[in-house]
Amino acid sequence: MSGVLAGAAPLFRKEVLRFWKVAFQTVAAPVLTALLYLMIFGHVLEDHVQALPGVAYTSFLVPGLVMMSVLQNAFSNSSSSLIQSKITGNLVFLLVTPLSHWAWFVAYVGASIVRGLVVGGGVLLVTVWFAPLRLAEPWWMLVFAVLGAGMMGSLGLIAGLWAEKFDQLAAFQNFVIMPMTFLSGVFYSVQSLPPVWQAVSHLNPFFFMIDGFRRGFFGVSDASPWLSLAVVGGSFVLVAGIALRLLSTGYKLRT
Repeated sequence: MSGVLAGAAPLFRKEVLRFWKVAFQTVAAPVLTALLYLMIFGHVLEDHVQALPGVAYTSFLVPGLVMMSVLQNAFSNSSSSLIQSKITGNLVFLLVTPLSHWAWFVAYVGASIVRGLVVGGGVLLVTVWFAPLRLAEPWWMLVFAVLGAGMMGSLGLIAGLWAEKFDQLAAFQNFVIMPMTFLSGVFYSVQSLPPVWQAVSHLNPFFFMIDGFRRGFFGVSDASPWLSLAVVGGSFVLVAGIALRLLSTGYKLRT
C-alpha cells in the first residue's frame, strides 16, 4: 500500500497550502457567515423555539452550523481545486507524474478533511461564546466530523471531475449541496415536522451527519447514533468508491 500511495504526501501538502494561503477567503469568510446565521436565527427564535428538551435554541444551533461549515468547505476544497486545475491547464503537471488514483484520492480528500475541520473548529471557537455547550459524548463529534468531511471531499472530487467550467460546479453546489444541507436539520429538529416530511428527511444522508454530530454535544438526537453511523459510513464508502473508479479511468482528466 505504501507504494500505491507514493507521492500522496507532497500532493496533500500542496492542497493544504493552496487553501491556507488564502485563509481569509477559505477559512475566515465561512466562519463569519456561520456567525451571522447564529446571530440572526438565534436572536429571532431563541424565545420561540425549543428543538431539544432542556436545550436552548442558540445552543442547539451551534453544532448544526459547525457541521454545515465542515461539509460545505470539505466539498469546496476538492471540487474547486480540480476544476481550477482543469481550466488553467496545470493539471497536466499532475498527469505526467506516476501518481496512482489512490494517491490522488488520499491527497485531495485528506486536504478536504483538514479544511473542513479547520473551518468547523473556527466556527465552534467563535460561536461558543454566544451559547453554553456541553460535551456529553465527544467521540461522536470526531467520528461524524471526519466521516462527513471525507464523504464531502469525495463528492467534491466527483463534481470536480464531472464539471468542465465553474458554472457547472456552481449549479452542482446550488441545486444539490445547498438544499441537502439546509434541509438536514441544521436550523430545526426533524421531530417538529409532519410525519411525511420526517420520512423525507431520513432519506437525506446530510441529516444523519448533522444529527450524529449534535449527539456528541447533548447526548440526545433525533435518530440513533448507530443508525446515523451506518448511513454516513455506507454513504462514504459508496461515494469514495465512485470517486476512485472515476480517477482510475481518468474520467475527463485526459480529454
